[in-house]
Amino acid sequence: CLSGMESLPEAVLVRILASIPAVELVLVCRLVCCQWRNLVDGAALWILKCQQEGLTRAESEVENWQSFYFLSKKRRNLIKNPCGEEGFEHWGEVENGGDGWKIEELPGDFGKEFPSEEVHKYFVTSYEWCRKAQVIDLRAEGYWEELMDTTQPKIMVRDWYAGRSDAGCLYELCVKLLSENEDVLAEYKSDTVTIPEGNDGSWTEISHTFSSYGPGVRFVHFEHGGQDTLFWQGWFGARVTGSSVTLEP
Repeated sequence: CLSGMESLPEAVLVRILASIPAVELVLVCRLVCCQWRNLVDGAALWILKCQQEGLTRAESEVENWQSFYFLSKKRRNLIKNPCGEEGFEHWGEVENGGDGWKIEELPGDFGKEFPSEEVHKYFVTSYEWCRKAQVIDLRAEGYWEELMDTTQPKIMVRDWYAGRSDAGCLYELCVKLLSENEDVLAEYKSDTVTIPEGNDGSWTEISHTFSSYGPGVRFVHFEHGGQDTLFWQGWFGARVTGSSVTLEP
């Protein structure tokens, strides 16, 4: 080991290593010697780093503290432009039935405010099916192969939908976990949700958690859409906003 450091008590060495950025611990420090590799692969170092950075969890709930640390630090919404603030940027595979997708300001005609004050806009569908999708490249977002294949962190999917109170509409959500070759390894497909005419216009959250989905997941394909049921020209169909995909520690 480095001069003099091999004689340090292990608890002291753990404290020194805990001051080093996590990526360098894994990519550099782990390669120094067997002792350092064992410390970087062990729980004590990562428990300390979690404590130092306020990442708390009951010890009995954590199987791998290194994975828990990285997943906690990376935890964020992987859906880009979830509320239409950037127009239709980042959304692909767009199906523009009827008059196509439109973005409107909350609460919209015959609508209700969103539960979070941080959301200001929503996407709205027309009188034939409108669908749009986003593909998340997990490696590009920093979730490496071994983490996905071994830890298999829970993948939490959420979406919000609403109708307008003067029109009925339909809504659907479909999320697929894809392999390197884009084979479907797991899939969640909601029922077709029917919102009747005369509804109160309030927002409803739909969610699904993927777990124990097996090795090989590299992409998340998120797709949602809807239409109105009165076939009125314009934008009387399902409203969607606040979509999210997060990997949970």
